[in-house]
Amino acid sequence: MDDQDDLVEPLHVLCVLGTGMDFDVVEAAVRAFGGPFFSLDRESSEHEHDPRMPDAFEACLAQLTFTDDDWTAVDEHDSVAYVLAKGGQEHASFISERMLAVAAELFERCGATAIKSESSGLAHGRETWLALAEDAAEPDVLRQAWVKRPIYSGEVLHTCGMHLLGVPDVEVEAEGLLDENRLGEWVELIDGLAGYLLTEPRAAEIRDGEGFRLTEDSPRWLLRQQSCDRYDDEDIFFNPYGYWRLTPA
Repeated sequence: MDDQDDLVEPLHVLCVLGTGMDFDVVEAAVRAFGGPFFSLDRESSEHEHDPRMPDAFEACLAQLTFTDDDWTAVDEHDSVAYVLAKGGQEHASFISERMLAVAAELFERCGATAIKSESSGLAHGRETWLALAEDAAEPDVLRQAWVKRPIYSGEVLHTCGMHLLGVPDVEVEAEGLLDENRLGEWVELIDGLAGYLLTEPRAAEIRDGEGFRLTEDSPRWLLRQQSCDRYDDEDIFFNPYGYWRLTPA
């Protein structure tokens, strides 16, 4: 994780459903609102209904932001476009912010009706995407837009999508992770460390074994640096910056 020259550049992929989308118009919007890192994947985009999409979107809902209109849009789409963006760690925040601007433009003027992030397995309803785009410059808004959590994988709760913001993902290892009464506690902890990684200049200097706590009175946790072995390095979810795992002190 320390050799920046060998890191795999994360790939932002938006799956965009729509009705009567003109791919020339979509491509022009992508380049105008995204910039040089952005493109429309013409080879994968199709002017056809994809019957897999209802299940695909349902699997990507981390929060209940979909309305009946959003589900109707998924069910009745007649075209699918894929928007790509790729750049190094130094461009991560810019790309993630501009991708929200692209999403808003596709909704408002290009015939898009539903959108999900392939790169974090996260979908929002139309109005949520537009609201996020309004405040896209805020780090916490970018986290809400692109980071899925909490995901349970046997022994930890973890995030997926922090690679799109140029930082490690977060894991929590603790007893009682499956206790629904404590889920809010674990999510607050995950969000607290994720926010720290995105906003604190010192975050880049964290060393393995350091302590972390949400407040002065909160329990102390130890930070353990982990490589991303959950996904293959060719997987779109792969985080080249690794994970910070929170373990009880």
